[in-house]
Amino acid sequence: MFKKGQNVQQEFGNQIMKVVDFEPEFIENVITEWEDEEGTVITGKFMESQLVPADPENGK
Repeated sequence: MFKKGQNVQQEFGNQIMKVVDFEPEFIENVITEWEDEEGTVITGKFMESQLVPADPENGK
């Protein structure tokens, strides 16, 4: 189980995202956000099984 504010990434991805909320009633229940290279904040929804804790070695 992840916590709000925790940094996560997709198992085979390198984009570091921050957990911002949860929607327990949905299958894709973890809401994340990150900034793209232009500084735009992007929100995504993922199933918990798609995410792993972010590797600090891989971070920005």
